[in-house]
Amino acid sequence: MEIESAKCECCGLREDCTREYIAGVKAGFGGRWLCGLCSEAVRDEVAAKKRGDLEGAVRDHMSFCAKFGKKGPAFRVADGMRQMLRRRSSDISATSSAAS
Repeated sequence: MEIESAKCECCGLREDCTREYIAGVKAGFGGRWLCGLCSEAVRDEVAAKKRGDLEGAVRDHMSFCAKFGKKGPAFRVADGMRQMLRRRSSDISATSSAAS
């Protein structure tokens, strides 16, 4: 199973995925690869508007992400997760040191 890096065409976030997964995502979004966050946002948009216009929802989401530049919503979520894990890690280290 070969892993490659795929770049989201909406937000620019990179994910390491199998070729099969990348091909499946592209098949679902008209040949575009979208990260997990953007693909969910597009699906939510399609469901909310009760329309089958997936292409329009992808275009709308790409436009939304472009407003944020390189530090779009996906990067902000990733940064938040990274900060949370760092805090959690330091909390665990402090607890371990105090218990000794």
